[in-house]
Amino acid sequence: QVQLVESGGGLVQAGGSLRLSCAASGRTDSMYAVGWFRQAPGKEHEFVAAIDWNSRMNYADSVKGQFTISRDNAKNTVFLQMNTLKREDTAVYYCAARGGPIKTMTDEYPYWGQGTQVTVSS
Repeated sequence: QVQLVESGGGLVQAGGSLRLSCAASGRTDSMYAVGWFRQAPGKEHEFVAAIDWNSRMNYADSVKGQFTISRDNAKNTVFLQMNTLKREDTAVYYCAARGGPIKTMTDEYPYWGQGTQVTVSS
């Protein structure tokens, strides 16, 4: 088992930035790939970005150039830098981990954090 805890969410004005963190504990060998997903009110989970152990990355088209994912393997932590935030980025952001390569579907990730709320105001 690996436990994931997200932090860094909050209320920000449109155009602002936030940096989310996902800290892992437990069997961290199960976090070969870590993904960020988000869920806006009334919507399904949406893939945002993912990174593997070797820092290969994958981004949703909607956040390319706006969000940056990174990881510190020594600290078992993955980050999501979110810039130029828009109202449509408002959602609960979740990190998820899996023991294999990057995937973009929620059901490919067995381990999930509790989520952190990001609210972008106009």
